[in-house]
Amino acid sequence: MGKLIIVSAPSGTGKSTLVRYLLSKDLNLEFSISATSRPPRDGEQNGVDYYFLTPEEFKRRIANGEFLEYEEVYENTFYGTLKSEVDRLLAKDKNVIFDVDVKGGLNIKKIYGDQALSVFVMPPSIEELRNRLEKRGTETPEAIEKRLAKAKYEMSFAPQFDVVILNDDFDRAKEEAYEVVKKFLEK
Repeated sequence: MGKLIIVSAPSGTGKSTLVRYLLSKDLNLEFSISATSRPPRDGEQNGVDYYFLTPEEFKRRIANGEFLEYEEVYENTFYGTLKSEVDRLLAKDKNVIFDVDVKGGLNIKKIYGDQALSVFVMPPSIEELRNRLEKRGTETPEAIEKRLAKAKYEMSFAPQFDVVILNDDFDRAKEEAYEVVKKFLEK
């Protein structure tokens, strides 16, 4: 039976880069593709980047209990993890890795218990997070302030995760993540 690796962190902490690194290693990991009700961006493909659903379809699937976790980020813009996606990957004898928000990660952990390892990636500081978000150059100062406020809130959940990895040095953080995941998968 496959195991689950849940990776959560505030935006700008390096979570997605860390997940890509772990996927490149020999850990029999496969990425859990999330569902969303937002339209595809340029180059995004259904079933590769996301499962793109209409808001109505998303709500119908929520009502049918088809999600392990979901969140309405903006009105009628949902993101979530379909049970069928996790079942599909586990049936292939894969270990499943998730790149999910903090609450979603904790929900998945609650459902799968000891079959799942929850990893929280901690930024070195709010100031460093601000620098990283500003360097991206993709958001307004107001949007950055919103993200930082959310990051502070999300960081308060870190003690509920199995492992907290401080990302103050990415090379060290990715090695630590690799060792922790490898040890968990070998149990």
